[in-house]
Amino acid sequence: MTEHISAVINGSPFEGMVSPNELLLDFLREELALTSVKQSCEVEVCGTCTVLVDGAPVSSCCFLACDIDGRRVETIEGLAGTDFLQVAVEAFMCHAAVQCGFCSAGMILTAKALADRGLDPSRAEISRAMSGNLCRCTGYHSILEAVTDILKVSRKGAPS
Repeated sequence: MTEHISAVINGSPFEGMVSPNELLLDFLREELALTSVKQSCEVEVCGTCTVLVDGAPVSSCCFLACDIDGRRVETIEGLAGTDFLQVAVEAFMCHAAVQCGFCSAGMILTAKALADRGLDPSRAEISRAMSGNLCRCTGYHSILEAVTDILKVSRKGAPS
């Protein structure tokens, strides 16, 4: 048994069939070859599988693919060539906020969701927003500094 879905994935319309119990993570990786979405904890804890659904970060490891019907999904591949991704990569490099890179896509997408809100969050609010993303390699101080820089540039009107 399968279900028909219609969604916009990384700016492109998608129509197709999915199993009612297929996870969004598996659908994105296996059906669409969007391999920036990583599998790790499988219980909504680590954030490596984070994608944006209608602009909000979700853990694709526990989100059903059929639930994207009628919605917008964005992975890091969807940010390719954007000013936002360039700013994010530069900030992460400048602050040494990346080592192995396994968690980076989820971190950057979570930062994008925060930037898209257009607010001026405090350090504690940034920390809270990023708390669903774990990193085993770098210190969180460098990640929070990078996200702070991303938000500053975003507020100054850089296109996302």
